Amino acid sequence: MPAKFYNENATELAQQYLSTSFDKVHQSWHQLLPAIIENPNARILDIGAGSGRDAKYIAQSAANSHGDKNNTQVIAVEPANLLAELGARQTTGLKVKWLTDSLPALSTITKQEVSFDLILLSAVWMHIPLSDRAPSMRKLANLLKPGGKLVISLRYSSCSEQAEQERKERKMHAVCADELKRLATDVGLFTKLETPKEDDKLGRTHVSWQTLVLQMPDDGTGAFPFIRHVAINDGKSATHKLALLRVLLRIADGHPGAVLRRESGIGGDRVILPVGLVALYWCHQYKDLIDTHQLFQTPNKNPNMGFMKANGWHKLTHLTAADYRIGNLFTGDDAVALHKTLSAAVQNIRDLPCRYITFPNRESNSDKTVFEVDSKTVKAKDSIFLDLQTLEQWGEFSLPESTWLAFNRYPCWIEPVLVSEWVKAMASYAGNSQYKSLENQYKLHQALNWEEPKRTTVEVRKRFEQLRQDFSKHLSNKVPKQEHMRCVWSAKPLTQKYDIDHSLPFARWPNNDLWNLLPTDSTVNNQKSDRLPTEQKLKQAKERIQHWWQVAWLDDVSSAVEPSASLANNYKRFFAEANIALPGLNSDNSSVDDLFEALVMQRGRLKEMQQLREW
Repeated sequence: MPAKFYNENATELAQQYLSTSFDKVHQSWHQLLPAIIENPNARILDIGAGSGRDAKYIAQSAANSHGDKNNTQVIAVEPANLLAELGARQTTGLKVKWLTDSLPALSTITKQEVSFDLILLSAVWMHIPLSDRAPSMRKLANLLKPGGKLVISLRYSSCSEQAEQERKERKMHAVCADELKRLATDVGLFTKLETPKEDDKLGRTHVSWQTLVLQMPDDGTGAFPFIRHVAINDGKSATHKLALLRVLLRIADGHPGAVLRRESGIGGDRVILPVGLVALYWCHQYKDLIDTHQLFQTPNKNPNMGFMKANGWHKLTHLTAADYRIGNLFTGDDAVALHKTLSAAVQNIRDLPCRYITFPNRESNSDKTVFEVDSKTVKAKDSIFLDLQTLEQWGEFSLPESTWLAFNRYPCWIEPVLVSEWVKAMASYAGNSQYKSLENQYKLHQALNWEEPKRTTVEVRKRFEQLRQDFSKHLSNKVPKQEHMRCVWSAKPLTQKYDIDHSLPFARWPNNDLWNLLPTDSTVNNQKSDRLPTEQKLKQAKERIQHWWQVAWLDDVSSAVEPSASLANNYKRFFAEANIALPGLNSDNSSVDDLFEALVMQRGRLKEMQQLREW
């Protein structure tokens, strides 16, 4: 996108764009919009939002349709920052979020881990060079929900001298509807609407327009056949393949912030994760299966798998699956053994499931694999703190973005298939012969229950009581006592009975991270129950939530010259948990403002994916 030209001419261009209405410019497809914004939780992306005319119209329409119940989110993307500033003024007070981003990467948008009901590219496609159009279309398709619509307007120019001058100034390229439809077909979209060429609404005789509406089929992405193929049809000499798919699904479902970056390639966009995180989850799911339930994971009667080493796995038999979690600190012999266990798991994942998982119908002589590991050697140390930055040391794990999105959006459909096939595999192994009969296989299902975090508020309650005791003794002079002890939702003073609430309900999204646990009035907490706070309620509580985070976990560390080890660990753990659990954060993030924005985004994802009741 030629941001330089649009910044230099921002004021003039904004006036030009605002001189004509949304209805007039988008008359050809406008009839499709009401059905989209009929959904009060719709997600709409306006790429090349310019002066904000279109984003404003859509946001206002949603607000008029739903009033106080409106949760529609419009994200406006504009690479020209001066033009974006003018556009943002147009949408003040509306649910429009402005971001700086551009095709084909759209890296800022994809980090949000949100999919869209409508993506609008008005007067944008002609700025995309031919070499970037295929990856741009793949990216746009990956951002669409099943049934979502992609609206692209094509600008055609005459051969006049004026048109040629504009093409050079604005760095525009030739467009073609047939080329666009072919690119759309290649990524599984179909053409819902193709308008004839129309005259320019600003009266420019050398310019004409054509609009295409492309749609994602309702049956989801092409990742499903691949996942089904690996789970059901693909040959398995052990449970490695099923284990890897389940690990990736669990990371996608619970840790959207784990994505290090996206990369574009000939075969499509790919998601990059820390391979150390994949190894940690690998150990988590095998831990109780092998050590507690003593279930064989290969057809022979050898209980030892490739990643179970004498100096690693077998020195950690006193641990449980629950110990393998983000935010935990290991020291001494346990730390050394965990280093070696993760290294062995990375090698096992690389050499077995990643090596042998291929797309169905791929030519047998092809060595192109679906999943890729770029591993690094890590020297064992006597201390290891489990966060993203630590787990990045072992290297990177790469998977197709379409597969990641399927795991991210449809875990409740995919996981039962993986578990069912895993049970069948284990029941067929000689070492597990006692579970061969169907009536005994329920025990295998029980053994495969993923060890979720236990619902507990003891630690945070203890911290609250400690703070209350300190404040009562006037040990803190930073903030008046009464400001510390208030319900985050209602601002009521917490003088006697109180609860520790999961801001995002534990019953619907099991998460005991420090950032998700907040002090609340007991009556208010009972009213909230397991419902999801509305976006408005969450934002109204922003100051009180951030204040609690600060005084409970962050202030003593940031202000102390030499904070105690326990306080320093709480600080590290607080951000380690948040940065991996919430979308769009970097592994080194230490901003509570960015954390809160990610919390709002995750609230929207849970509402969209699980259709939770709101409070």
